[in-house]
Amino acid sequence: MSIIRGIKTLPLRMEQHQKNAFTIAKWLQKQPRVQYVLYPGLENHPGYEINKAQTTGFGGMISFAVDNSETALQILEGVKLIKFAESLGGTESLITYPIRQTHTDLTAEECAEKGITDCLLRFSTGIEATQDLIDDLAQAFTAVE
Repeated sequence: MSIIRGIKTLPLRMEQHQKNAFTIAKWLQKQPRVQYVLYPGLENHPGYEINKAQTTGFGGMISFAVDNSETALQILEGVKLIKFAESLGGTESLITYPIRQTHTDLTAEECAEKGITDCLLRFSTGIEATQDLIDDLAQAFTAVE
């Protein structure tokens, strides 16, 4: 019974999930400590055109690299609303550090091949208010020394 209830709200949740991701990806592109942002909804993403042609949305996963590993770690420690966790894809926003969490079984060479560095963060947007998420990221970036 609860699965059926969840399915009824899925389109609304996905809409908010994608809205958050797109807005946050655009915001991240403007941050001085961010080297690059990977989100298929951004026109500069290598898969943008094919994704646009084959899907009705771009999802809620964002990868972004910051200027150094210390910044990455301070952001992970600094977020308050966004949870630092390995599990992705829920209704709550989560951030992960692939080099030390999801990709620890890869060699340094394999990580380098895949672009997994100690500056890379992955962000799974949830359905919280967009501005609350941006405010949380902004205060974490501001706190970086």
